[in-house]
Amino acid sequence: MLTRFPPKYASKRDLPAFQLEGLRWTVSHAFRNSPFYRGRLEGAGVSPGDIRSIGDLARLPFTDADDLRDGYPLPLLSVDPREIVRIHSSSGTTGKRKILCYTQKDIDDWLYMFARCYELAGLSREDRVQICVGYGLWTAGAGFQLGAEKLGAMTIPAGPGNLDLQCTFLLDLQTTALCCTASMGLLLAEEVQARGIRDRLKLRKGILGAERTSDAMIATIRELLGVDRVYDIPGLTELYGPGTGLSCDAESGIHYWADHYILELLDPETLAPVAPGEIGEMVYTTLCKEAAPLIRYRSRDLTRFVEGDCPCGCILPRHDRILGRSDDMVVFRGVNIYPGQVDEVLSQVNGAGSEYQSHFTRREDGKDYMTLKVERATQAAQISDGALSGEISREIKRNLMISCAVEILPYGSLPRSERKTRRTFDDRRY
Repeated sequence: MLTRFPPKYASKRDLPAFQLEGLRWTVSHAFRNSPFYRGRLEGAGVSPGDIRSIGDLARLPFTDADDLRDGYPLPLLSVDPREIVRIHSSSGTTGKRKILCYTQKDIDDWLYMFARCYELAGLSREDRVQICVGYGLWTAGAGFQLGAEKLGAMTIPAGPGNLDLQCTFLLDLQTTALCCTASMGLLLAEEVQARGIRDRLKLRKGILGAERTSDAMIATIRELLGVDRVYDIPGLTELYGPGTGLSCDAESGIHYWADHYILELLDPETLAPVAPGEIGEMVYTTLCKEAAPLIRYRSRDLTRFVEGDCPCGCILPRHDRILGRSDDMVVFRGVNIYPGQVDEVLSQVNGAGSEYQSHFTRREDGKDYMTLKVERATQAAQISDGALSGEISREIKRNLMISCAVEILPYGSLPRSERKTRRTFDDRRY
């Protein structure tokens, strides 16, 4: 368990007081040093002295991606620019980039959190970590690499793509842990399978980030790579980057580092807290971030809290996998559909693979129609197309309360990507 990079509080009952101290520091720091935050807080009628309990978090104003774009090039800046040692940018492709800046303390805190992820995954100085994500302005490459170095493991910064190079390193350097997007993980796993080299590898662990994962995708990657465990790592550039949480061996949610930020789950429409077990938008408030602190930052990512104690023994709280984004939600015949909900359904259907596409169209009769194209699982040859299609259709109806046509495709038919795979196609015209 976490011995080198443990939580910064001793027990679950100590967390509220710890977070209150950090919240008061963040509000005071932002109010004193950021003209943007001072104006926003004064507009909400809140001053640092008003923060007396965690409940006062609800009095604070929200921030969002528009605030980052409007504040370009250094939004949310709350320190003297001379204290900035690095910038990173989101992977967004529309409008001005969202640039985030870091002090040395911010970098140190981030690497502590990232090394904690590796430790929770059971990695040590004996491991060899192959990093197959993008470098440069994106936070992934630097985070995965420097976090592994903080842990003391051998680091192999292979970058994305180039499957021939990846396989060469897996074999020659005897990589034990693989870090990549879920899509890249599937692509590489299928290449390993095609080359017939799985039994010559020393891989034990996979850490996947940057996009949603499903049980079906994880099962496929585990099978084809022969790894013992695959972990889900969330990441948001605005919140340091990847490394702010990790799933554990109990496979019962993602532990998030509540000693570095407060996570709220709010209804995207009403902005009220959701009920336990319900899906909500992830809203972040940092507790010790210096250069660009976050106060109630709306991420648009959707998940649900996982209640109770984790069987793994870690005291840090949990949330479920990322189920999608509030702005990626599709309204189909009056029902809100999140991409992660389709993942969840397919993961429960024997014979359904991890890869699918949801297509939404509007026909001449004025009605909307949904077609779900689903690949077979690698070992589903004995199930007929009709039987598998019918089972998926029934489960979609039962779980999502919608009817759709289901088209079964051979394994490997849908496109693969080293980055994020697109799975929703809405061709309706409004």
